[in-house]
Amino acid sequence: MTVSALVPAAGLGVRLGGGLPKALQLLRGETVVVRALRALQLCADVSRCVVAAPPEYVGRFEELLEAAQLRVDVTVVAGDESRQASVARALAALGPPDDPPGIVLVHDAARCLVPVEVIQRVVDAVRAGAEAVIPVVPVADTVKRISGGVVADTVDRSALRQVQTPQGFRHDVLLRAYAGPTGRVATDDAALAERVGAAVHVVDGHPEAFKITGPLDLLLAEALLA
Repeated sequence: MTVSALVPAAGLGVRLGGGLPKALQLLRGETVVVRALRALQLCADVSRCVVAAPPEYVGRFEELLEAAQLRVDVTVVAGDESRQASVARALAALGPPDDPPGIVLVHDAARCLVPVEVIQRVVDAVRAGAEAVIPVVPVADTVKRISGGVVADTVDRSALRQVQTPQGFRHDVLLRAYAGPTGRVATDDAALAERVGAAVHVVDGHPEAFKITGPLDLLLAEALLA
């Protein structure tokens, strides 16, 4: 089964600051998006990546990724205002699924330090027959449900998990998930797959697959690389 990766990287990174899109921020001398693609290409199964960039930065992304001399074939498309719409554009760039359908990973550029073993676990699970797979880690903090400014109850965290990327799907399942009614907003791609009846399986994630959102995350990433 062929393995392709969609990389939404069109976010402007307002919370991160720096005056550049998040994916173009430097992390120990290399941009976040290049580091994300280097992480994906460490998985030998991944052969193609489609990056959704901010429309006004498509040319710059293409220059950066060409200079990086990556092993995988990379296509850059113009993203959209929302992550979900950017993924839809990248998915459309893949074209129709193979027969049998291959595997499509959706991976946030901002999770550029994901270990290769997490990527491989996701790929292997889809290859073994799962329609959709997500990497997860346990919730470490106490979680409380709030109502009217006061605590309504304390949530049992034993069954809760934090979700990471890459999320993996059979190509035809992801197409079906994104073909649903317009306006269906979801915080991740697996939620769209759930809505069309796909069973979403879980594999172990990793603490280093955290998402770079603010300056503190960037400092943590710098420290890990050091």
